[in-house]
Parts: sequence; C-alpha cells; structure tokens
Amino acid sequence: MSYMNLPLLHVFHRVVEHGSFQAAANELNLPRSSVSKKVRQLEMFVGQPLLHRSTRQLHLTDVGRNLLLGTGDLRAVLSNLHGIMDETQDVPKGRVKISASILMGQCFLVPLLKQLRQTYPEIMIELSLDDQMVDLLEQNVDIAIRIGQLPDSSLIARRIGEKCWGWFAAESYLSERGEPVSPQELAQHDCLVFGNATSTFNFWPFQDVSGQTESIEVTPAIQTDNSRVLVDMACDGLGIVMVDPWFVRKECQSGQLRPVLTHWQHPDRSPIHLVCVGERTKASQAVWQFLLEHWAQ
Repeated sequence: MSYMNLPLLHVFHRVVEHGSFQAAANELNLPRSSVSKKVRQLEMFVGQPLLHRSTRQLHLTDVGRNLLLGTGDLRAVLSNLHGIMDETQDVPKGRVKISASILMGQCFLVPLLKQLRQTYPEIMIELSLDDQMVDLLEQNVDIAIRIGQLPDSSLIARRIGEKCWGWFAAESYLSERGEPVSPQELAQHDCLVFGNATSTFNFWPFQDVSGQTESIEVTPAIQTDNSRVLVDMACDGLGIVMVDPWFVRKECQSGQLRPVLTHWQHPDRSPIHLVCVGERTKASQAVWQFLLEHWAQ
C-alpha cells in the first residue's frame, strides 16, 4: 500500500477504535462528512467494503479486519517514521506547512517569516492562507492557527490570544454618508459582510454600556469570502465593516479607517489557538516552539 494512503489508514484506525464516525471526527478535529469520505476513498483503493454501517453500530468486514490487523499499530509506525527522519537531521530542515486565515496570517505570521528563516534557514515554509475551513489531515498541514473553541481531539493546542470585533469605516465614506450614532441606523448604510458557501455573518451583535445586547441584521452592500478584500473595500470608502481591531490597526494609524459606534462593543470573544496534528518532525517542532516563544512575549 502506498505511503500516500497513510492519512486514510490513520482515519480508518481512529473510526474502528472509537466505533463511530462522529467520535473519530471529534478526535481528529474534522467534519464527520470528511471522515466518512476518507474511509470511502480507502474502500475504493482496496476495492471492497471495509465496514458494515448501521444506524447504531459499525462492524468490520472480513477485508476490513484483515486490513486492520495487517497495518498493526499505525500510531507507532508513524512515530517510528518521524523518529527515523529526525535521526538523520543534525539541524531542523525540511518542509513545514502552516495554515491560517488570510488576515491572521498577514498580521501574525508574515511579520515573523524573516526572523524565522534567519533562525532556521534549512526549513522551507509553505504558508497556506485561506478564509475557508481547511482539513488539516487532508491538506498535510503541520501547524495551524485556529479561531474559536476546539473540540476534544488528538490535536495539540496552545492558546496564543483572543479575537474580538469592532466596526470601522473610511473617513471618505463617513463624510459622504454620515456617521451612524446607533446600531439601528446601519439600515441606512452600506455594510461590508464576510460570507462563504456555508454561512453569512450579517447579524452584528452590539452590547451597550449597561450590558444589554442586541443583534442587528444588516443587508450586505457587498459580500465576500476574503477578509483582506473586505478591509481593502472599507479603506476605499465602500462601506462599514465588522472586523477585529488588531487586524486594522495599521489602517487606523494611517488614517485610512476609523472606528464607529464606539459607545457599543461586540459581546463575543473567541480564543486563538496554535494547533498541530499528532506527531511532529524536528522541523515542525522547531517552528512550533519559535512561534510559541514569540507570541508569549
């Protein structure tokens, strides 16, 4: 069996151990549909069903049982492979793939790349910036920055910060359209909204000084699935945007944007984690430690 099937075998082993697709998905921090798809891909490769599926239980077929026994302790195999690779390295070297959202990567990762490369010149960094949810296992991601609560899983995670939100617009837009003095007035304004194939963030929550919270549904003047484009459009005076203040601090310092509706705050906060999947190479361990040490400062 090709080494390219190791990720599929890893998922298959987790499903069998847990006895359910959902439990395996929780451990691997993957959607249930992705776990099911990987098992189907492995079945297509083998050419026969590996599992009997029912509404309550999963049962191994004879072929599935033979495959499970034949591949043995896959975690130990993967660990040994990483160990063999690391033993050949005097210094950390090789490829390390890092995944993050576009603005997160731009604000947190890109400024560190020069120092990271100077520290570890033998490590090749593959930076994957995408505002869509990425399957870490399928995309061969070594390290990722993730926003929000993480499910109980085999992921190694360290909290590195907290995400919050505010509302911003360009002076040119406010000069032409006026500045809203209450969340309700957003109905008369152009709102720039993040949205993708699965969700649209057009309900903007506001909390006043007394702690009362109200969610306002805004009608998008423009919607995009790219957070960098969202900020650029706001700088061009196309409307009001809801975004993390940290992500637009340079635009605010330069006068391209300024905060609006400052008597209200967004009631939600989301943790930011640095995560990795399972075993790590010497190179990915070095990058992981470098990032943690920097963000701990």
